[in-house]
Amino acid sequence: MPLTRVHTESAPAAVGPYAQAIKANGFVYTSGQVALNPATGKVVEGEVKEQTKQVFLNLTEVLKASGSSLEKVVKTTVFLRDMNDFAAMNEVYGSFFPTHQPARSAVQVARLPLDVAVEIECVALTD
Repeated sequence: MPLTRVHTESAPAAVGPYAQAIKANGFVYTSGQVALNPATGKVVEGEVKEQTKQVFLNLTEVLKASGSSLEKVVKTTVFLRDMNDFAAMNEVYGSFFPTHQPARSAVQVARLPLDVAVEIECVALTD
């Protein structure tokens, strides 16, 4: 089974020994995305709503580079700094999945990279 590394300049670059995503066997597996602005490399201003929006903009670009899209997502995993932010994150999350609703897990973690409020990864079908 061949593995294909996915990279796009339209999303934050990987900052370690990992890929933005990997395509394998008809699926794309994204690395977790945080709220980095790809143009500046800085965390976006604001709280969980603003950060969740940027995370989805980044995921959209990674999926696009892999030949996929949010409409083909089968599973997401949401990592939250504070589960009290769930409702605010969920409001923005729902705006990116207005009709298609993939499977999802959401967990609170002790700490996220760059002390962001949210990180999201996904698995999607590819063309």
